[in-house]
Amino acid sequence: EVSTDDPEMAFCTLANREELNPEEDSVHHCLYQFTRNETLTEANKLLCDVCTQRHCGPKNSINEKKYVYTNAKKQMLISLAPPILTLHLKRFQQAGFNLQKVNRHIKFPEVIDLAPFCTAKCKNVADGNTKVLYSLYGVVEHSGTMRSGHYTAYVKMRAMNNHLSDLVLRGQSQASETEPVKGQWFHISDTHVQPVSVSKVLSSQAYLLFYERLL
Repeated sequence: EVSTDDPEMAFCTLANREELNPEEDSVHHCLYQFTRNETLTEANKLLCDVCTQRHCGPKNSINEKKYVYTNAKKQMLISLAPPILTLHLKRFQQAGFNLQKVNRHIKFPEVIDLAPFCTAKCKNVADGNTKVLYSLYGVVEHSGTMRSGHYTAYVKMRAMNNHLSDLVLRGQSQASETEPVKGQWFHISDTHVQPVSVSKVLSSQAYLLFYERLL
């Protein structure tokens, strides 16, 4: 999608990301790295149609054109905040010719703010809002190796979130909560289900994280 908006606004976010200073081995750090501003130079230069036309003129045939490439800036930002946020952590790395599982703990919060990773013109965020909050309600954990293992889940039993219906059906919500959705956490492993504390959930080796929109 080609945007003709102010190019400076294209790299603005709902909240100041430079104040984050995210801790390494955390979901915040992963999101910060994924949405960082990149400069495209050398072999990664961008083909510029405007520059090419200015250089060659509009009447030249395609075969006579000398395409012009230019340095550019690139940044991946969220343009539409989803009702349900699913984060999939890459739990493997290349080790020579083999894949090796990454077992270290990645810190994740009970409430996460996506505003520093959303474009300033995020489509379903009300004007003036500088927070896009989500509450954790599910975690999938994998134990074992790349060859074999076992999946378990942590799920929060909670009251119905009516604001999600507003988001899904009308694309907007009047939610004002900033605290985690209250409820009881359970650990599920096959047919075994037992209640657990939130601290137990937050110390798990998360593979998939599920958040629901608060604000």
